[in-house]
Amino acid sequence: MKKILKINQKIKPFTKEISIEGDKSLSIRWALLASQAKGTSKAYNLLRSEDVLSTLKCLKTLGIKVKLRKNCCEIKSKGLNKFNYKNNITLNAGNSGTLGRLIMGLLIHSNKKIKIIGDKSLSKRDFLRVTEPLKKMGASFKTSKGRLPIKIQGTSIPKPINYIENKGSAQCKSSVMLAALNTKGVTSIKARKSRNHTELLYKYLNIPIKINKKKKIDLIKVRGVKAIKTFNYKIPSDISSCAFFITLTILSNKSKILIKNVNLNPTRTGFLKIIKLMGIKTIVKNKKNYKGEIIGDLQIKSHNTIKPINCPTTLNSASIDEFLLIFLIAAKAKGVSFFKNLSELNEKESPRLEWGSRILNKIGIKTKTTKHSIKIFGNPQLKVTKKVEIKNFLKDHRVFMASVIASIAFGGPMWHIHDRDSINTSFPSFLKKISEFGVKIN
Repeated sequence: MKKILKINQKIKPFTKEISIEGDKSLSIRWALLASQAKGTSKAYNLLRSEDVLSTLKCLKTLGIKVKLRKNCCEIKSKGLNKFNYKNNITLNAGNSGTLGRLIMGLLIHSNKKIKIIGDKSLSKRDFLRVTEPLKKMGASFKTSKGRLPIKIQGTSIPKPINYIENKGSAQCKSSVMLAALNTKGVTSIKARKSRNHTELLYKYLNIPIKINKKKKIDLIKVRGVKAIKTFNYKIPSDISSCAFFITLTILSNKSKILIKNVNLNPTRTGFLKIIKLMGIKTIVKNKKNYKGEIIGDLQIKSHNTIKPINCPTTLNSASIDEFLLIFLIAAKAKGVSFFKNLSELNEKESPRLEWGSRILNKIGIKTKTTKHSIKIFGNPQLKVTKKVEIKNFLKDHRVFMASVIASIAFGGPMWHIHDRDSINTSFPSFLKKISEFGVKIN
């Protein structure tokens, strides 16, 4: 496969109905919890991205039986804390912060040494937010200044703890929750608002959990268990992946799209709430509750008039993966949009706040940025007149895909977008889906 994608084509009006691959967050969480359930669990519509495949590979290294079939994935386990592996093994989390952080929570009961590594991008990210609470539970760590590679050695008697989050992170919160399964007692977590897939899975699996929701925080209590039941799961479509095609529809002329079976968990739908404030209506059809998650079909049309926004910071956490797309929509707004308290964006695979500004500047949109905010001066008549090249973004999959959406929505003489294989992290079929809209992919 050529690494550089060359595009000089603006998308034509379309009416489409599509389905998107399974949610990445749920795919990884299902696999990790299935590895602790005695017997065989099955998942359908499992996302087959590099992050999820890395998860399955790590579980195999830990002695879990995994079968990846055409229509489903099977995981067979001997139960809670029944990993079977040699001393001094190495687990490669690849590019996945979700995997790297969550799996540590499952390893605190082991007395064998394990090394966790990742790719160049993941090795730049902070892991102290996970290792510090897990230390209090009895595990020991050797880190590279709080980053990967990390060596972990667990304890025979993990202790329940009181954990107070300083930053909202579903990954850190979930790691502590997974660790809590092996304790004799109750672990209390004072968590800032973030996605709640782990909590919903615990409720569905009847794992003892109590949640007291406050305005800005959730008070979570998890009691250790002796066993987890097996479970089958049909994974809904990933709202973060769907957002690329919603954005494409909004920015296109006379277009309409229906996306089937989308995960509409309220902790993940900040994107939809933000675009609503920008005057963009989304219709939800066939809405239902599936094992605690809200799912439904999304219908959306193109919009000629987009309102600028002073984005409420309360929506940041629930839209953290979609801000690059929100910035593209703001580029076509009639007026100035402002987004703040977004320093978390620079803790992702690349400094995404910086890249959001960079992409807009390249297509002729004025921005003003700080370390945690961006002001976007929208232009409804935007026309890209110069060649655009996007490279050196640490193979961040969302930077690549947002750039592709920008290239076919805004057009221009030529776009060169590097590292096309980055999509394998979260959305391997992305370019195939784009080609279904009549866009020629070189």
